[in-house]
Amino acid sequence: MKLCNTPSSVGVVMFYLSIYLIALGYGGHQPTVATLGADQFDDSNPNAVISKAAFFSSFYFALNVGSLFSNTILVYYEDSGKWTLGFLVSFGAAIIALLLYLSGTSRYRYVKASGNPLPRVAQVFVAAYRKWGVTPATVDALYEVEGTESAIKGSRKILHSNDFKFLDKAATITSMDLRGPNNPWKLCTVTQVEEAKCVLKMLPIWLCTIIYSVIFTQMASLFVEQGDVMASKLKNFRIPAASMSAFDICSVLIWTGVYRHVVVPVSRSLTGNPKGLTELQRMGTGLIIGMIAMVAAGVTEIQRLKSVSPGSKKSSLSIFWQVPQYVLVGASEVFMYVGQLEFFNGQAPDGIKSFGSSLCMASMSLGNYVSSLLINIVMEVTTRDGGPGWIPDDLNDGRMDRFYFLIAGLTAVDFIIYVYCAKWYNGINLDTSENVIQSEEQRKEVLASLMS
Repeated sequence: MKLCNTPSSVGVVMFYLSIYLIALGYGGHQPTVATLGADQFDDSNPNAVISKAAFFSSFYFALNVGSLFSNTILVYYEDSGKWTLGFLVSFGAAIIALLLYLSGTSRYRYVKASGNPLPRVAQVFVAAYRKWGVTPATVDALYEVEGTESAIKGSRKILHSNDFKFLDKAATITSMDLRGPNNPWKLCTVTQVEEAKCVLKMLPIWLCTIIYSVIFTQMASLFVEQGDVMASKLKNFRIPAASMSAFDICSVLIWTGVYRHVVVPVSRSLTGNPKGLTELQRMGTGLIIGMIAMVAAGVTEIQRLKSVSPGSKKSSLSIFWQVPQYVLVGASEVFMYVGQLEFFNGQAPDGIKSFGSSLCMASMSLGNYVSSLLINIVMEVTTRDGGPGWIPDDLNDGRMDRFYFLIAGLTAVDFIIYVYCAKWYNGINLDTSENVIQSEEQRKEVLASLMS
């Protein structure tokens, strides 16, 4: 075995800088591409709404076509030590993607930017806190700007909802609000308040998706470790354990078509919903399939441990036993991640579309952290008696099947919580009425009526 040279300090810095640049680029690119694509469809057109739903499936399909290449060709380069060639191919793919993107810039449909949503959401909480002792006004007395356009540029008005009524204090007019020019840190419009409410309502659903991301994370971690100690030779060719994720990608590609051409028509006839399943139902289905995938992985690990000969490092069990768990994870992605993209983009108000898409990426990232935390906790608990623990360096001494079953159990609990949150969730309604305060004179009239 040829040993590598000790890396220099500059080399280490360049390595970590490259990793963080990739993360930065991915975080800025992925949510905005999904949002830009969704913006090409006019929500006021019923046909465009259906096409928009199909776009998210096509978008995720395209992502996995790229992943199929990286998990086969690039993994082969990695496994054979051709790292430089792999990086050059990736660089070339990025150049081609950039050129394709730039070629369509003159034909894209652009939605007017609404500014940074974080200060607007913060203003609602600050204004509500400042008026903590004020009784929220009735719906028709809450503050809104004049005309049909929202105070948030590029956004439509949103109807008032009865959720989180304490935030209505931020749109309640007091005598202090009439003594000077409007200050959004003291008085917010109904639309701005509803925007903040929407963020709060989406958070429980988002939190429930993190456990699913823990399932997804196992493909790049424990599934690979499990496959690395299984029989992986096919005649004279050794199958890299990391390339088994190609079955996940193929499953995604197949299930994308199955969902659009089989599941949607069947569920549409049963539910009457043009989309077939709602986004929340689709995400819940993804959770269930993901849970089954973990059970399948646990069963495979039990069989692997049974087939390990004494003194042997590898099991005689074929690596193809992993195919069901990869296929199930791929099927669950079509339901969960595509459903997530549709849900967070469709339910987010106009001004925070990118924020909604970013929640999907944040869920994946947090899934990695939660998975690492869970492994550390499990190893801390299972090694207290001096044993090797569930996931030791030598998997033949461990019980990784129990860890898979643990994740399945946590997913079952998470699904119960998710169902409760999904039933509680109420979507946003765009404002089509004029039952709002539209002028400074009306503000004074409302205040006079309240004081009398």
